[in-house]
Amino acid sequence: MEKIDLSRILKKVEKPARYLGNEVNSIHKDTTKIDLIRYAHCFPDLYEVGMSHLGSHILYDVINKDEEVFCERCYAPGVDMEKLMREKDIPLFALESRQAITNFDFVTFTLQYELSYTNILNMLDLGRIPILRKDRKLDDPFIMVGGPCAYNSDL
Repeated sequence: MEKIDLSRILKKVEKPARYLGNEVNSIHKDTTKIDLIRYAHCFPDLYEVGMSHLGSHILYDVINKDEEVFCERCYAPGVDMEKLMREKDIPLFALESRQAITNFDFVTFTLQYELSYTNILNMLDLGRIPILRKDRKLDDPFIMVGGPCAYNSDL
């Protein structure tokens, strides 16, 4: 699995640090291990909003304590980055390994508020994952959703 090269576009976006994934305490595991379960935890909003969510930090830490699982983070790109990603045919990627989210076993989203629903659809589209389950193949990642807005099944 190839690491996405961002060198040609990061100079053109307003906040390139959003897409680097090398913050203090970020966890980087060996992604070449065949038996490693790959888990992309997606927050359907900008990096700054997602990074302020304590629940995501807790999940990231707890899941990564298991040596057989690698949890990486993914956020909705800014408008400028999304435009470049679409122009340059760059799929949505996880921060730590910079690999496309289609390479993961699980892609999860947290639903913290209703206004993020459409961001999930956009992120799946950017990630080249079919939006409808019936259109997905066996090698597509398993999609999961959780969070406060996922608890009320009457909506």
